[in-house]
Amino acid sequence: MKVRVLGCSGAIAKGCRTTSFLIDGEVLVDAGTGVGDLTLDEMRGIDHVMLTHSHLDHVAALPLMVDAIAAQRTTPLQIHALAGTIAALKAHIFNNIIWPDFSRIPTPEAPFISFHEIQVGQILQLKGKLFEVLPAVHTVPAVGYAVTQGRGCWVFTGDTERNPAFWRRVNQLNVAMLVIETAFSNREQELAHRSLHLSPHALADELDLIGKGKNYPIYITHTKPAETELIMAEIQRFDQTQPFGPNVTHDIRWLRAGQEFEL
Repeated sequence: MKVRVLGCSGAIAKGCRTTSFLIDGEVLVDAGTGVGDLTLDEMRGIDHVMLTHSHLDHVAALPLMVDAIAAQRTTPLQIHALAGTIAALKAHIFNNIIWPDFSRIPTPEAPFISFHEIQVGQILQLKGKLFEVLPAVHTVPAVGYAVTQGRGCWVFTGDTERNPAFWRRVNQLNVAMLVIETAFSNREQELAHRSLHLSPHALADELDLIGKGKNYPIYITHTKPAETELIMAEIQRFDQTQPFGPNVTHDIRWLRAGQEFEL
């Protein structure tokens, strides 16, 4: 299974794309601005979009991608999301005001997109892979995902604050790679708490919930561009990236757009 990082920034700037991951060229996890770097052929190869939540940095490219490829598709693009996320997309994006309602175009019987409601705990089998819907704690209905094709899981928290239910489930999985958000620095930890994002202080507490004996690479995503270096420096104060030191408990790395991982 190949995971391609299209975008992993908490906002836009030169070289920064917001959240989107492409799984084996067929399934999109979130549809932030990173989708815009795909070719038309690559976009046409996507059959499913798994959304974590409705915030703009995770869905901004979805209506534009649909517009770019819809007429060349023979089946609807399937969008999988919580009921609250689907309701938000219908009310605020695909509403014939901000963007055409492609769930009814060209006809309600044969639309360009179709919505499919998911629930926390559900496991979907798509394109030979299992997608498990994980809990998230955010200001709108939100989830994370565990994706596997074989032994090890790629796990993505989505946007979340402290989330004990997430760790209870993840500690039962064979995790090959964890992608976890840390949107704000410690100087913005009150803002992080109010917006239900993590800061390095909160991240440290969350990583303490990893089961004893569990060890896998942890990639930091969703950092604000103006604070990325500060956030990573603050994270390194409680833990280390390579080279490993004598007191290292986690293998923490910075995620970057353009990276590809074979799991």
